[in-house]
Amino acid sequence: MDTQQDILTMPHEQLEALQLEGVKKTVVACYENVAFYRESFDAAGFDPYAVESLDDLSKAPFVTKQDLRDNYPFGMFAVPRSEVKEIHMSSGTTGVATVGGYTDHDLRIWGDCFARGIRFAQGGVDDVCHICYGYGLFTGGLGAHYGSLAAGCTTIPISAGNTERQIRVLREMGSTILCCTPSYAMHIADTAIEMGIDPATEFSLRAGIHGAEPFSNNFRADLERKLNYKVLDVYGLTETMGPGVAIECWEQDGLHLAEDHFFAEIIDPETGERVPDGEWGELVLTSIDREASPVVRYRTRDITRFLPGTCKCGRTHKRIDRLHGRTDDMLIVRGVNVFPSQIEDVMKTFEEASSWYQLELTTKGSLDVVTLKVEVNPGFDFDQMSAIQNLQRQIKAALKTALSVGVEVKVVEPKSIPRSEGKAKRIIDLREGAN
Repeated sequence: MDTQQDILTMPHEQLEALQLEGVKKTVVACYENVAFYRESFDAAGFDPYAVESLDDLSKAPFVTKQDLRDNYPFGMFAVPRSEVKEIHMSSGTTGVATVGGYTDHDLRIWGDCFARGIRFAQGGVDDVCHICYGYGLFTGGLGAHYGSLAAGCTTIPISAGNTERQIRVLREMGSTILCCTPSYAMHIADTAIEMGIDPATEFSLRAGIHGAEPFSNNFRADLERKLNYKVLDVYGLTETMGPGVAIECWEQDGLHLAEDHFFAEIIDPETGERVPDGEWGELVLTSIDREASPVVRYRTRDITRFLPGTCKCGRTHKRIDRLHGRTDDMLIVRGVNVFPSQIEDVMKTFEEASSWYQLELTTKGSLDVVTLKVEVNPGFDFDQMSAIQNLQRQIKAALKTALSVGVEVKVVEPKSIPRSEGKAKRIIDLREGAN
């Protein structure tokens, strides 16, 4: 029997029974072994020994990134430090890092979760998996690495950087699956083209598993055209495990949650109440079998929704929609909530505009000013000032209609926005006191 396949296609009622048993164990383990949870549960009047249904979990308090930071470095571990075999951390660029610990059990589960994505990409022992997520404290590289090994692939742990070498290895090793951020995959494709290499015909790629940053359907289409492969979105975060919490299958119709390892809720970010399936809200995750760093009702700040029905692939685990943005990435412009994804939706309607953009935040007097820098595609006549001004006017008008607020637009030349080997930096905050 294929145990993995059996779990992925079991009736959802059986899956919920499995989740309930896991939730019961997790809340008790957190209460008995982590001072933070004991204090927060008691303060909220939540009795971890009285959980009898998945609905009872809604009585538990939320956990935030700040809570994890406040307990840095080992305050959230639910096992002795001697049982923790690996540690990963968030970048900590906006404050103290968050820490995730892994027992041997946790590492095995992590590998199995990412391996599902490789199998969703029709990958296995005959594949060469090229991993250029960064290795180290960032979870991307090793998460994909453990998944590739678990799926039986030949694994190339090349990490990020040295793009010309990446291109050479992709060609010479016949890599079939590419794992990296979507923006770096695009950088690899564009660099290869500049070198006179056609990646669509000279690479052997069949699939890309790309995550760590949101990307639009237009960006996906550009990648698939340039690299002649299929792009699957992967979701995860250091605080819950790393990449593999949810992954798209070949249908590209939502990301399948690893519901045998996580219980997910979608809440109204303002009220904290659960929203009906199909409605957008903030994703909240509870780990149900993690040993070292379990989380109970962790607020991810990521905006998504549960998709209705069952995927055509036949797997029964719930699917989340591709991320709509983050509550902490949301910009408030003249009192209006604006997400970068809304701006991307407007940009993709202009064939002159490439997939590369940056939002620059400045202050003029007492008002915040948002300027959208848009790279044009090669071939656009940048010497024609009238063409530049006309495109800027059109994009600005379209944004005004879509967002109900004014955004300044500046068209810039191809390749003028800096590329990154990791996550693309979409928002540059130059406001006074922003940093």
